[in-house]
Amino acid sequence: MKWKTLPTTLQREVFAAAGSAGKWLETLKAIAPRISRIALVFDPETGPFAEKYISSLQAAGQSLGVESIEAPVRHLGDVERVLVGQAREPGGSILVMPTSFAVANRLSIIPLVARYRVPAIYPYPVMAKDGGLVAYGADSVSLFRRAASYVDRIMRGANPGDLPVQQPTKYNLVINLKTAKALGLAVSESFLLRADEVIE
Repeated sequence: MKWKTLPTTLQREVFAAAGSAGKWLETLKAIAPRISRIALVFDPETGPFAEKYISSLQAAGQSLGVESIEAPVRHLGDVERVLVGQAREPGGSILVMPTSFAVANRLSIIPLVARYRVPAIYPYPVMAKDGGLVAYGADSVSLFRRAASYVDRIMRGANPGDLPVQQPTKYNLVINLKTAKALGLAVSESFLLRADEVIE
């Protein structure tokens, strides 16, 4: 879905959620402490949505000593170009932003990242299960359950426009140890204890 098609109330909620985007960078830095720059991979069609996340990530990068690089992508060739740049010198990494492009292309993006041996963090837990290094994002099962109550209310006559947009309340941290070992990353026991799921 493109930004301009989102209702104004949902746009405000996205802006609010963007303030916590720095958590992705903190998480990746914890599992791959040697990173010094991160490419923020996003679909430019998302407009202000991406801009709000990027500003939060850049602020987090400054406090962590990690340079944030904007990396707009429209197709897989763009993703590979970004990976080539990040793999060229030590310290490179990527963050795949939460967009429909990322979801639709995840089974192609994850093997590309593995080929270039670049530490990466993803916004959807399923992406770590598919082979990504680490993912931190909203628990989709919890969201679906909450959505069911809204469907019930609408079926009983509630106006969808009158229902408040709800923020996720549960987030999952998923670590793929197999991928970490392939990258030569030694994941600390304390970090593993923070995970909701560890893929071995």
